[in-house]
Amino acid sequence: MTKEDESNSKDDGSNQFMKISTAIFYGLSSFLITVINKRVLTTYKFPSFLVLTLGQLVASIIVLYTGSKFRIVSVPPYSRDLIKNIFPLPLIYLGNAVFGLGGTQALSLPMFAALRRFSILMTMFLEYYILKVRPSTAVQLSVFSMVGGALLAASDDLSFNLEGYAYIMITNALTASNGVFIKKKLAGTDIGTYGLMYYNSLVMLLPAFFITYIIGDIKLALDYQHWMDPLFVIQFLLSCVMGFVLNYSTVLCTQYNSALTTTIVGCLKNVSITYIGMFIGGDYIFSWLNCIGINISVLASLVYTYVTFRKKQKPQHSPDREKLLSKSESV
Repeated sequence: MTKEDESNSKDDGSNQFMKISTAIFYGLSSFLITVINKRVLTTYKFPSFLVLTLGQLVASIIVLYTGSKFRIVSVPPYSRDLIKNIFPLPLIYLGNAVFGLGGTQALSLPMFAALRRFSILMTMFLEYYILKVRPSTAVQLSVFSMVGGALLAASDDLSFNLEGYAYIMITNALTASNGVFIKKKLAGTDIGTYGLMYYNSLVMLLPAFFITYIIGDIKLALDYQHWMDPLFVIQFLLSCVMGFVLNYSTVLCTQYNSALTTTIVGCLKNVSITYIGMFIGGDYIFSWLNCIGINISVLASLVYTYVTFRKKQKPQHSPDREKLLSKSESV
């Protein structure tokens, strides 16, 4: 083996490690924030998921601003061109947070997990039409199986909530759009991961506060009875901070893998969320058909994971794909 071959082998190994580690990081972050959000919004009955969204925006801004001042992270200076270049990501980011938390509050975790599978199919289509990425036959079959299992589970949801279903379907569309546009924006600008997160939060903070104030949720949150409960306060603050951690892990996973992989990993964590959710929140109603559908979806998720990570993915032949990947890896 030549020195050049050894160098290429090391680079491939390092790249594969980053792909797997960022996927695991995102999965753990997604799991933790889902459980914590469910406890805050359902177990403790916190009255406003919009206020919780504001808390997550503020936490992201504070963490990133402080990090930039101490030169821990790099955030580019504000400019109109910068804000113009990252749109529509701030709108997608805010909508994803708002409707995701709304769905968490309105639905049981097992049904929340099942319905989130629809985002995978949306992501696959968007990656094909926007990034020109065509998944393999095995990937397509596993995705269709996950969606089929989710449909079966939803067909026998004994705790059906129309508002919650609407929130989740909107979140699915926004999640798919978010993953694909992050890949595109990171490849086409010099804003970087931290800058993208910082300005997404900063741009949408005032509009989110205004909407929350107008509909009266600020007052509802101020009048909430558990602010003196240390356990609730700790979990509320964790939810706010985990919002930042989740966003960071999402960007990293998308950058080193693909938007479809990020969406799949997010659904894989629902393997545990599904069963833990039967005991958290107290709003899940068991039925056999629902349980069978959920397990079909889970099994299909595991099949996809095996297909994706059993070996290094073959390089794509699309010039646009190669260009996007090379630029994103240099960020």
